[in-house]
Amino acid sequence: MNIIKTKIPGLLVIEPDVYEDSRGYFFESYQYEKYLEAGINCRFLQDNESKSVRGVVRGLHYQLEPYAQAKLVRVIYGNVFDVAVDIRKGSPTFGQWFGTELNGENKKQLFIPKGFAHGFSVLSETAVFAYKCDTFYSKEAERAIKFNDPALNINWQLAEKDMIISAKDNIAPLFDEVEINFNF
Repeated sequence: MNIIKTKIPGLLVIEPDVYEDSRGYFFESYQYEKYLEAGINCRFLQDNESKSVRGVVRGLHYQLEPYAQAKLVRVIYGNVFDVAVDIRKGSPTFGQWFGTELNGENKKQLFIPKGFAHGFSVLSETAVFAYKCDTFYSKEAERAIKFNDPALNINWQLAEKDMIISAKDNIAPLFDEVEINFNF
């Protein structure tokens, strides 16, 4: 397993060891002790999965403390551009985003610690997206940042005219208007 530290502290790209032969492939998508050695000290409580069509942009979502979620995300099928935004007050990278392509072929994962907003755009005809969370969903703590906030200037790898946005995400507040309660 290869762990790649990004420019944002705590945000990690994981390249698992994939064993392929004529029958197909095998890899450990999660193994507690290996991830603990890599610095991912989470007790994951819930697995989620979504299927989306080309052009869907989901996010940027997060939950306030004490319901903040760390996530381990990956793509089972298809291709997405995955984005995490640092919203930890006092962080040297506060307000910065990191994006990476995750797909069913490269098997890469992104570990997103608490204190980040998260989203992704679907670049393939369909994509099946999976993620582990270390805290349960809380409707009361759920928040979002507008996907096309000019202050963040995220390149979703899609033309905005081709994006499919939920009604809720379309009315999310801008970054400088959102409620956050995370500290670095």
